[in-house]
Amino acid sequence: MIKTLLVIIGLTIMPAWAEVWPEPDWPIDNTTFDWQAVDSYAFPQRNASERSGIRTDALLIIRDGRILHERYSAPTTANTAHLTWSVSKSVLATVLGVAQGEGRFLLQDPAARFYPPMQAHPGVHLADLLHWASGLDWQEDYEYAPLKSSVVAMLYTRGRDDMAAYTAARASAEQPGQRFLYSSGDSNVLAAALRGMLDAGTYADYPWQALFTPLGIDSAIWERDGAGTLVGSSYLYLSARDLARIGLLMQRDGRWQGRQLLPASWVAFNRTLFTQAAAIPGEANPGGHWWLNQPLAGSPTPWPDAPTDTYAALGHWGQALYIVPSQKLLIVRYADDRDGSYRHNELLKRVLAALAKEGT
Repeated sequence: MIKTLLVIIGLTIMPAWAEVWPEPDWPIDNTTFDWQAVDSYAFPQRNASERSGIRTDALLIIRDGRILHERYSAPTTANTAHLTWSVSKSVLATVLGVAQGEGRFLLQDPAARFYPPMQAHPGVHLADLLHWASGLDWQEDYEYAPLKSSVVAMLYTRGRDDMAAYTAARASAEQPGQRFLYSSGDSNVLAAALRGMLDAGTYADYPWQALFTPLGIDSAIWERDGAGTLVGSSYLYLSARDLARIGLLMQRDGRWQGRQLLPASWVAFNRTLFTQAAAIPGEANPGGHWWLNQPLAGSPTPWPDAPTDTYAALGHWGQALYIVPSQKLLIVRYADDRDGSYRHNELLKRVLAALAKEGT
């Protein structure tokens, strides 16, 4: 690495290697890489008669603020606001990070302070919800057990008019904070709690005012339920380039240009392993509403070919935002995977191998 040089201009000391930001759009790095192994994995020929195999809609690779590689499958383009599914959860956590930096809440505040229906569960704190550890009874199954699925009922049937209220009405199954149980309901209670932190009439615009507009994001669409609450679990749409802006904010510890938009302590919380979880082979482990490539005690690293500082926002059917701070690397992948054949580690391994061959 070439060390940062300081250039004295008048009385101002400025770095010769200034950080690169998308102003207004992402700059392109023209370094030549061989992406054949990456593209052959991410973009195999699609089966026109059935939705099987790996079906990547968008792949965007950014290093140190510059686009290295970008590819799309029609009809998705660079301008398409793609459904992010549960990547929405991590973006919700980022919005909450701005609110926390404004002094609107503490992690140990009871959820009921901001969302009164949670008074039935007075021991649930905001940190518990951010760890998907509310202790509320929940079944997060989609295609495999739809009749028993809490999330299907919340999103599509009896819970859709007020998703947070549906979740708050669930019985307690565990003590809060004692066990990880992935729950889109926990995320939607957080989305409802955000409203309780804000002045009347400001909730609908808050994600834009707090996060999207400062980052230059203009593609965002975020659906709300029948009660007007953001569907923080599932229904945010963003272009790949705009989702990467959130990745760059996180990669740079909450800084955006000259502003500390997120407290660095909030990013550290997002990246801290919640140890009350059981490891699932090949799957990342929970942090503060983000997913970490850190091993739980006695278990292997989830993605062994990627650095352990890698973390991600992940969503149904293959949506992903990967952040690798040690490589100053961001990867956005949108997809329409249906059969579970895609592997996070395989894509990360191939991208890192391509980067390692730079200059050879």
